[in-house]
Amino acid sequence: MAASETPRTITLASRASQLAQIQTNIVRDALAKAFPSKTFATSFMTTAGDHNQSQALYLLGGKSLWTKELEVALKEGVVDMLVHSYKDVPTTLPEGCEIGGVLEREDPVDSLVVKKGLEFKTLEDLPDGSVVGTSSVRRVAQLRRLFPKLVFLDVRGNLNTRMAKLDAPDSPYAALILAKAGLVRLGWGSRMTADLHPPTLYHAVSQGALAIEIRSDDTEARELCRSVTHWQTEWQCAAERACLRVLEGGCSVPVGVHTQLVGDKTLKITGCVTSLNAEQHVQHTLEEKVESVRDAEAVGAKLAKILIETGAKAILDDINVDREKRIGEAKTADEVNKIETTMDGATSATA
Repeated sequence: MAASETPRTITLASRASQLAQIQTNIVRDALAKAFPSKTFATSFMTTAGDHNQSQALYLLGGKSLWTKELEVALKEGVVDMLVHSYKDVPTTLPEGCEIGGVLEREDPVDSLVVKKGLEFKTLEDLPDGSVVGTSSVRRVAQLRRLFPKLVFLDVRGNLNTRMAKLDAPDSPYAALILAKAGLVRLGWGSRMTADLHPPTLYHAVSQGALAIEIRSDDTEARELCRSVTHWQTEWQCAAERACLRVLEGGCSVPVGVHTQLVGDKTLKITGCVTSLNAEQHVQHTLEEKVESVRDAEAVGAKLAKILIETGAKAILDDINVDREKRIGEAKTADEVNKIETTMDGATSATA
């Protein structure tokens, strides 16, 4: 570096929500610990997904709502890295962008949070007709199979907003189902009454992991990211994302996964696709030796093809036809809201 050259400040950006800021600080601190001589800064932006907390994501454009504005800033060089909840990142990135690093994953399961004052601890404890809030079709589709006497109702907003809705005196909800990782990072861990492990509930693709997006031509940023990457998490998420990519699933598609690296780099991945009415469910598990992230992606893609061949395609086709029909018939905002409720089609990118 020339004597007159100003040292580069690496700016990490994310959404402006409390959870996004906490996650960005986690990544910044990891980088600062690994590279104490470098300077890291943060920047927080409000995205289209944050502006609209009432409509279902499939009506608004899907996961890109949470990343588009951030990616513009990244590509223009305004910021250097984007920190994402990995499950919010589309499986195909814009040209010129790539995932540079993946931090070690928090527990990826979903958890039950019961309304204050109620004594129930598990889904099995809840009386028939109890209302459970979740904005994920994946959760609703899977849980309707096991708990047909519970009522599932959409709930949107960041975690703090959802918790307030749950605990309000006039709340219709007896409980919420949320991603455990977000609850832990926000300090809500004491409110969790039960974790929902497979086979009760298979989690979302890449749930619990933090990803760092960079410009593909930024060699320095890539080297920095590799230093904080947890390769086991990276490989697991690569397999899951490849599975979702082949299934062509967006955030309103009920795809669940569970992945482990066991023994000497043996990848074990389970994937499932469930119809919204819970009447059809396709599930399969693959277990193969892998030696690289590319190998892991190949296993995930192979799993998706097996799922498609054994019934997932019919389920996804029915969902897409029903969704398009209902959206096309909607004439007012109220009708659109009814579509959200009846299809359970909103999937939050925050929890």
